[in-house]
Amino acid sequence: MKFNRIRYFKHKIVNFLAHPFRDLYHWLLVITWWQFLLLLSLFYFFVNVGFAVAYLTTNGGIANARPDSFIDAFFFSVQSLSTIGYGAMYPATLYAQILVTFEVLVGLLLVAMATGLMFARFAQPKARVLFSKVAVIASFNKIPTLMLRVANQRDNRIIEARIQMSLLKNEVSSEGMELRRFYNLRLMRSESPSFALSWLVMHQIDESSPFYGENIDVLIKSDAEVLVTLTGLDETFSQTIHARHIYKIRDILWSMRFVDILYKSRDGEYLIDYGRFHDVAPDLTC
Repeated sequence: MKFNRIRYFKHKIVNFLAHPFRDLYHWLLVITWWQFLLLLSLFYFFVNVGFAVAYLTTNGGIANARPDSFIDAFFFSVQSLSTIGYGAMYPATLYAQILVTFEVLVGLLLVAMATGLMFARFAQPKARVLFSKVAVIASFNKIPTLMLRVANQRDNRIIEARIQMSLLKNEVSSEGMELRRFYNLRLMRSESPSFALSWLVMHQIDESSPFYGENIDVLIKSDAEVLVTLTGLDETFSQTIHARHIYKIRDILWSMRFVDILYKSRDGEYLIDYGRFHDVAPDLTC
């Protein structure tokens, strides 16, 4: 299981034209860094190839270049696009001067757009929130309670943190309509004014809970999932952040509880052992 990666139920959209160019800016922000840098490098390379071919369409356009040399034309294009100045080669005809003028303009626009995209990608607020690999159902005050752990992985605080938990499952109405229903799960504590370390999220399975009286096999058959979302304000960047995680029914362990991770040192300081963050043990009170 990968942390912070949402796993939606399998689906496929039909009769809809999905293409990156329909929302190019969003697509360039959400692709991975290696994809973004590779795409930027390829675009830079092919722009220079295009201008190199344009320079070769005329003879003598580049002074001191070898006749019909694509390599010379390509690196002359690199010098022009990057506005780094000319060495031995320089534009020698009016046609080449016009191409150089246009290429310099293209280069300035490309630098501006690439810089803007890089800054936008770096400036995106990202939550460093760790969710426990599994959720457990254990007894709390003699009531079966769904529990999971959340931790702030940064050395700061998330202000006004809020957690929501929902049960998603497939249902069929009395008219035979298939739909996916969302049920809000009431939490014992859904807000924290200052989330710094860890948080044990708890939902009591009483008569008002959507889990009450449910059978495990029925939940698995209905492709049930528990969606957990956390939102808050990062105190370092003063930006709203959010994190999400989904637990399949197989990720929920019955009659188990999380082991303690809070310790008190000899000098009275409280310590949290994140090495045991995902560890569980049998619930002997069940």
